[in-house]
Amino acid sequence: MKFGIIKERKSPPDRRAVFSPAALTQLRERYPELEFAVESSDIRVFTDEEYRNAGFEVTTDLSDCDVLFGVKEIPVDNLLPNKKYFFFSHTIKKQAHNRKLLQAVLQKDIDLYDHETLVNAENKRLIGFGRYAGIVGAYNGLRAFGLKYELFELPKAESLSCKQALEERVKRLVLPNIKIVLTGHGKVANGIEEVLQMAKIKKISVSDFLTKQYDKPVYVQLDVTDYYKRTDGKDATKADFYQNPKMYTSDFERFSKVADVYMAGHFHATQNPEILSRELLNAPTNKIKVVADVSCDVDGPIACTIKASTIADPFFGYLPYTGEEVDYRHPGAITVMSIDNLPCELPKDATEGFGEMFIENIIPAFFNNDIDGILARAQITAKGSLTQRFQYLQDYVDEGCALEKH
Repeated sequence: MKFGIIKERKSPPDRRAVFSPAALTQLRERYPELEFAVESSDIRVFTDEEYRNAGFEVTTDLSDCDVLFGVKEIPVDNLLPNKKYFFFSHTIKKQAHNRKLLQAVLQKDIDLYDHETLVNAENKRLIGFGRYAGIVGAYNGLRAFGLKYELFELPKAESLSCKQALEERVKRLVLPNIKIVLTGHGKVANGIEEVLQMAKIKKISVSDFLTKQYDKPVYVQLDVTDYYKRTDGKDATKADFYQNPKMYTSDFERFSKVADVYMAGHFHATQNPEILSRELLNAPTNKIKVVADVSCDVDGPIACTIKASTIADPFFGYLPYTGEEVDYRHPGAITVMSIDNLPCELPKDATEGFGEMFIENIIPAFFNNDIDGILARAQITAKGSLTQRFQYLQDYVDEGCALEKH
């Protein structure tokens, strides 16, 4: 079996890879029967020379590879027929802009496995860049606060060599007695917490956050039942929320009245209600002035996330009473950070962490007959058709074909 590492071609450029040279070396030692080829790239954080020095073939032709690994979507013209592909396809939620990609995958008899669909028997994701999204997102949130209030200037994360350099900058910060509210408990939220702890910001309970004053910075981490409540006044539970999201409404106002910064690291399903509405942001009692929306659901649960910002231009201002974008330094604006490719700012660490997870959680399935069903659950297409698990995408594919014919 021969593995190929794809050159990333999406714009803006993405410097990450699925496997670093060290990860491929580990794979070669663990599975001597595996062969490898790395597609030459002038943007990848690990250079062609680093892969060559580790003893791997660097080439412009991956046609003899059996399985191809990339990070982001692959341009249709670069898809090789009759191959197995692993990458973030961004098609499983019927994203209109990637419909042609899924159509091409089917037409070229490609077996597509999406990194996002690599889950265990409980449907929990096994790999991802979430931790690094959280780390960079929280760093950018603190950077936004410092710039908005002209208190300090942190360098862009992308200008730093690695996570350790980022950590050194954060540890030197001196913050006022602000209150930070964090939503979520997954990998993204854990990454955010790492940075808040680097900055020596104290974690406190919900009740203390809502009622007490502090002479130092503090943060609270919320679960869904902290910021949502049932519309009928009955007791809220996590299980009930996930089963009946339409029976819930936002209970976030109590936090927006006392928090200065909001860092969003939650997972948001499309049927879930708003968290921070325009009405709450425009309320005279709203105290939040910086929002780091790491989850970045545009036009989703956080009203001020009206667009995805970029690494080049990470911050924008949101004027609550008009709902419009302004300069983030505008005195009436809420400063928003909503970059949707945050791990790209720490490409080396993100690549190394992703490869470790892939080797630990996914690669064994190639050699144990997929005993745990990991590959079977993740496979979106096979032999020109959608697999049973992803039949719900058929109308998405067909609609696109019908539109093209029309």
